[in-house]
Amino acid sequence: MSDIPVTGEVSNSKLAAVFDSESVARAAVAEVVAEAGLEPAQVKLVTDDEPHPNIKLEPEGQGIWRTIIRAHAWLGGAGVVVGLLVFSAMMWMDVPAIAASPWTSFAVFVVFGGIAGLLVGGLVSLRPDHDRYVLATQEAMAEHKTTVLVHALSPGQGDRAARVLAGLGAKVTRTL
Repeated sequence: MSDIPVTGEVSNSKLAAVFDSESVARAAVAEVVAEAGLEPAQVKLVTDDEPHPNIKLEPEGQGIWRTIIRAHAWLGGAGVVVGLLVFSAMMWMDVPAIAASPWTSFAVFVVFGGIAGLLVGGLVSLRPDHDRYVLATQEAMAEHKTTVLVHALSPGQGDRAARVLAGLGAKVTRTL
């Protein structure tokens, strides 16, 4: 996803590390910042009495809107291109139904390709990979546990943070 700017968020790679004790989680925050090369602002602590956990879980409200727009624009456009390629291939193969009505076929492939791309853009905008991350934090709060949230700027940074936190005994859940 990083090659094509489909999302508009600064941190696409997030992880939640659940600890049984708040004191251990607080120590883990300092450790992950030092060991994984993170800035302190990238690491948040969510206790069971956190009044606004959603702000810490998904702090990029503007990024979500940018993701919606970018995902639909890029993937809708990609769908149109795929539709054009399929239409061109079928014309080149001289498929009788396509050759009999090329303008109608052209319109159908381009429109349905674009719609398919927009549907995929909608799926990307929903960010289904974030469900596990959010649910892990909510379950930890219900069980009176503490969660360390990491908003990594790259997959490599997320990998380093996950290794450090898992090494400290946390149950780590990641977004894709």
